[in-house]
Amino acid sequence: MAELIHPRFLLSGRPWRALWYVALGAFGALPVLALVKGVNAVPQPWAAPVAVVVVLAVDLLLAMPIAAAERHRLRIVDQHVAPGRGCLWRGFGYAVAFTAVIGVVDLVAVVVALAALVVPVSPLLEFVLDIDPIVNVDGPVGAPAAVLAGLVLVPLVGYLVGLLALGQAAVARRLLTRPAAGLADRVQELTDSRTRLVDAFEAERTRIERDLHDGAQQRLVALIMTLGVAELDLAGLAGNGPRLVAKARAEAEGVLADLRELIRGIRPQVLTDRGLPAAVAELADRCPLPVTVRLDLPRRPAPQVELAAYFAVSEALANVVKHSQASCARITGAARGERLVLVVHDNGTGGADPARGTGLLGLADRVAVVGGTLAVRSPRGGPTELRVELPWETPDFG
Repeated sequence: MAELIHPRFLLSGRPWRALWYVALGAFGALPVLALVKGVNAVPQPWAAPVAVVVVLAVDLLLAMPIAAAERHRLRIVDQHVAPGRGCLWRGFGYAVAFTAVIGVVDLVAVVVALAALVVPVSPLLEFVLDIDPIVNVDGPVGAPAAVLAGLVLVPLVGYLVGLLALGQAAVARRLLTRPAAGLADRVQELTDSRTRLVDAFEAERTRIERDLHDGAQQRLVALIMTLGVAELDLAGLAGNGPRLVAKARAEAEGVLADLRELIRGIRPQVLTDRGLPAAVAELADRCPLPVTVRLDLPRRPAPQVELAAYFAVSEALANVVKHSQASCARITGAARGERLVLVVHDNGTGGADPARGTGLLGLADRVAVVGGTLAVRSPRGGPTELRVELPWETPDFG
């Protein structure tokens, strides 16, 4: 439907492909119309029932070939046709619909489309071929008016033929192909791929945290101890040596503090050891604003979900401090059926909009990775409420 309303639809090849698709269907109606004409020529009451039985029998016998031919015809307007269902009764249903309705409708549409295409060029054809008038309209302005009407009808007929082809293709796909199954397979493949990516990122995060904790952090601690011993040994000596060693030790302690903060940001140890309530309480304690925490969780969620929940609260509190001008905040969390619901509320000035910045969008993406959703209610003047809903388990858990 979207391609029909595109302004360049009539300038593309789609109307001609739609007309070709409909024209092939019109050819299929000719044998049925010939049979109807033959029945009308036989003045017997049994002729019509016999004709109907014959048509149904032929449809049943040719159901699978007709289905295969229709899938081939469908590629004219749909380049991504899914494999066939291979169901006899679906093929028979489509064959009956084609012989009873679709073919006749296609034939009428082709006649109308050809008439609309011929009328605008009829004066030129009459002049070049030296034939009688194609459009017989009385009066001196009759022929120009007919040509003008034809020019108006051409785009209208183009859209109508496109709509007809679109509708027939939808019916054919529904009966003869497997788009829903193909879509389900693709969705499942994307879900599995997302789960693998989450696992890979989590493994890489754990490796970086371990390397920083067991490698760089331990070497910094050893360096600080060595500088401390050197500072004691140099105490009381003249010159800049003692002062420079003391300064180096202070710098190393600052780097160690920054490194520990970085490690805590990758995955807080308290989250791993004691779970989400303790980790959120630690976030609240470090926040410069008074934060009330009330989490009532019956059990720990899956590790990826727990980590996503922690970072959602952490990012929300960071936004409260930076942008909201709030004096206090409140964090609540509880189980709602099979979902974990977290709400971060502040009494700030409001106006938070995910569309105007990457922070909330990034938070929404992080939550979506584990199958969660994020909603923000932040009218001008406040308050702001950020609501995160997460599953207890990710697809590869439970």
